[in-house]
Amino acid sequence: MMRFQRACHRLSLSPLCHSSPPSSSLLLLPPKLSTLRCCARVRRFSGTSLMSSRAASRLRCLASVSPGAGEDAGGSSSNGSASLSVTATDDDELALGTGYRLPPPEIRDIVDAPPVPALSFSPHRDKILFLKRRALPPLADLARPEEKLAGVRIDGYCNTRSRMSFYTGLGIHQLLPDGTLSPEKEITGIPDGGKINFVTWSSDGKHLAFSIRVDENGNSSKPIVWVADVETGEARPLFKSQDVYLNAIFESFVWIDDSTLLVSTIPSSRGDPPKKPLVPSGPKTLSNEKQSVVQVRTFQDLLKDEYDADLFDYYATSQLVLASLDGTAKEVGPPAVYTSLDPSTDHKYLLISSLHRPYSFIVPCGRFPNKVEVWTADGRFVRQLCDLPLAEDIPIVANSVRKGMRSINWRADKPSTLYWAETQDGGDAKVEVSPRDIVYMQSAEPLAGEEPEVLHKLDLRYGGISWCDDTLALVYESWYKTRRTRTWVISPGSNDVTPRILFDRSSEDVYSDPGSTMLRRTAAGTYVIAKIKKENDEGTYVLLNGSGATPQGNVPFLDLFDINTGNKERIWESDKEKYFETVVALMSDQKEGDLKMEELKILTSKESKTENTQFSLQLWPDRKVQQITNFPHPYPQLASLQKEMIRYQRKDGVQLTATLYLPPGYDPSKDGPLPCLFWSYPGEFKSKDAASQVRGSPNEFAGIGSTSALLWLARRFAILSGPTIPIIGEGDEEANDRYVEQLVASAEAAVDEVVRRGVAHPSKIAVGGHSYGAFMTANLLAHAPHLFSCGIARSGAYNRTLTPFGFQNEDRTLWEATNVYVEMSPFMSANKIKKPILLIHGEEDNNPGTLTMQSDRFFNALKGHGALCRLVILPHESHGYSARESIMHVLWETDRWLQKYCVPNTSDADTSPDQSKEESDSADKVATATGSGNPEFGDHEDHSKFRRSLL
Repeated sequence: MMRFQRACHRLSLSPLCHSSPPSSSLLLLPPKLSTLRCCARVRRFSGTSLMSSRAASRLRCLASVSPGAGEDAGGSSSNGSASLSVTATDDDELALGTGYRLPPPEIRDIVDAPPVPALSFSPHRDKILFLKRRALPPLADLARPEEKLAGVRIDGYCNTRSRMSFYTGLGIHQLLPDGTLSPEKEITGIPDGGKINFVTWSSDGKHLAFSIRVDENGNSSKPIVWVADVETGEARPLFKSQDVYLNAIFESFVWIDDSTLLVSTIPSSRGDPPKKPLVPSGPKTLSNEKQSVVQVRTFQDLLKDEYDADLFDYYATSQLVLASLDGTAKEVGPPAVYTSLDPSTDHKYLLISSLHRPYSFIVPCGRFPNKVEVWTADGRFVRQLCDLPLAEDIPIVANSVRKGMRSINWRADKPSTLYWAETQDGGDAKVEVSPRDIVYMQSAEPLAGEEPEVLHKLDLRYGGISWCDDTLALVYESWYKTRRTRTWVISPGSNDVTPRILFDRSSEDVYSDPGSTMLRRTAAGTYVIAKIKKENDEGTYVLLNGSGATPQGNVPFLDLFDINTGNKERIWESDKEKYFETVVALMSDQKEGDLKMEELKILTSKESKTENTQFSLQLWPDRKVQQITNFPHPYPQLASLQKEMIRYQRKDGVQLTATLYLPPGYDPSKDGPLPCLFWSYPGEFKSKDAASQVRGSPNEFAGIGSTSALLWLARRFAILSGPTIPIIGEGDEEANDRYVEQLVASAEAAVDEVVRRGVAHPSKIAVGGHSYGAFMTANLLAHAPHLFSCGIARSGAYNRTLTPFGFQNEDRTLWEATNVYVEMSPFMSANKIKKPILLIHGEEDNNPGTLTMQSDRFFNALKGHGALCRLVILPHESHGYSARESIMHVLWETDRWLQKYCVPNTSDADTSPDQSKEESDSADKVATATGSGNPEFGDHEDHSKFRRSLL
């Protein structure tokens, strides 16, 4: 469950994911998570919930296409912009000119393929909503003005998050008893060109609520809340007045009951935005005269001055309105910066969170002062739970948290009961104390003098609770430094029952992962652990949905698990030979009480190397399978691509894996070795055993995103996708203490393997990566020039002294680990990079650490040493890339680079004999340092000679 919460946290919070829609997507509308909670927590939602961590992982790319989730990954029609008029060419003069380019048609056609709709099941599982979406958006969408305030990017004209993706239409299908779908019933009444966001079901499944924006004068209007009758398909505005607009900066709206919504609206009394004074009232001043220790990461888009603070208040302040389906509306509470609206399980109370001043100029709004209150459902104030102060001083060490109450939520199984966690170490993970966290519980309106009840005490960091009833709940805790994770069984209603540990394991050990408990939907719209009733058996059974990691790849499973005895019975398992199947959700949870085993119904997905994902229902007891979708193949031109999960060994004995893709029809005996693109992203581990474990399945469908390396299968490349690059720090050693050494050793082992197999030409292997993968790319070109002909580095950070208070999972500061920061930085080794490197970066990158100037300064360092390099800055793009013009140009730049410096490998012709000798000597030195060797080529010296003979 804890992993499910984290997966949902990524889905709903990350503003940085820009991956393209998968070939088929099941939008299960996971519980929305507040951006201001220090710990992700599961909240109710009115549609089918994602029931497992595996399902959440499979659907993680939906973050970029779920409207309102962050950066825009949708798009316009394939016609694109008129500026896209020049096709790919090798003409250097043209390449250095201006204007956006198009990649070759074989790549362009895949990227322009129309996306399939996302799906959402009704609360009663009898209907499926098809949410239709567009292809890539035009650059004009990204070019709209935006305000960058307190870590949030705002479209001031719409009063929403900027660059929100959206749906273009809604259609409902009845799920018939035989598993087929009825003809589509289109939701009608939506204005032409309406942009649809925030689609939610009412708890009884009779209505949909959503927002709509329409184009006006070249801009999208402010969103208006609409509702649709599911039976008739007719949609209409929720409010009678056309002047009531949604404020979608934080929480937009929630269903209070089946006929009432609580909506965050733009205050009707709000005037024009504050104007920036021509003459400042004074200097900008930051002070630390109290000598406080405040260490923060390199957050971006922060408030700069009081004018920014006023502007943040202007856009983020909402007036809450209770609106009924009959058209009546009532304002409740004062205008404020409301960030979270949570109805209680029994619909009697509201849990309301809001921000207030003083604001900060060094941390984003998630750390601003935060007030949490309980109101009645009709908007009457009951009590204040807490008023958390500004949190600028949260330590950068992993598992450090905010002081005070956090993760405040309603119990999913009880009416009007709150629970939360409070740290006992002051939020500082370096402080040794027992217990470290205490979980409390209390009713919404406690009696006078009634203190919160201690539910459980934890020595690791609290990670959430899965509720079932008064006899069963699971509490999760973990500690990143040791990778330890524990699951406790508690009886919330019985103080005399001693809590016990159910699972105690390493979070890195995927082979021992027992799976996550599956949840069922209650009549109140919450999700609780599903208890399973076996005929003539009084045991307490739950369902464990696991990824089934094995040395041969993942084989997902569903176990019937006795929570008291620990006995397991495997009741379902994925096909091991050809298919990859996963359990997505329970579909037999409409009735109250325990679920009968003989009436069990689950939703599964199924795919293979060449068959895209389809969804089916599986029904007990006869295990009948009913396929309910039939999505077309998204790129039939690559339907017969070849995919293999390969294993090989690093010099220190660590087992590594990678996925090797080969073009359709490729025969190594006839076609010989191919040019190869090596694309990866390093990971950190605490043990060699964990790093050696296989993750993923050889039977998974090859989903190809809009900037995926797999696009070059269409250009007859071999693709080495995701070769594991484990950076291991065992015991007291930190992973990054030997970063370069382990990085080079991992890459060398991967290259040796594809060369040994005869599928990759040794002198035609390019390396590439995005973000931390770009950091990897630059380091490999600096420290392992003998391995690669060229590199592509997108949106990376190259100088770690510019991120002095930590990066990735490194929580030592620059001053604590100076040598590590310097030695890891490819910027410091710019003079060693002799192979061609293409740098690409979004001009508006908002990711902490990867400021655009990282690429700018790295390019200047490379150019200052005569390196063959190119820097492409994409206007209006953030950490990932969204606009069609930008994406097509990135593909054109990448293809040009590969065709020029990898396919013919002309880089050697551009180097002098002395430089070539220097590279060869460097290759020998690196190979000696890493102890490379391959039985195929004999000892190390012979292997080096073999490589040099091919360069």
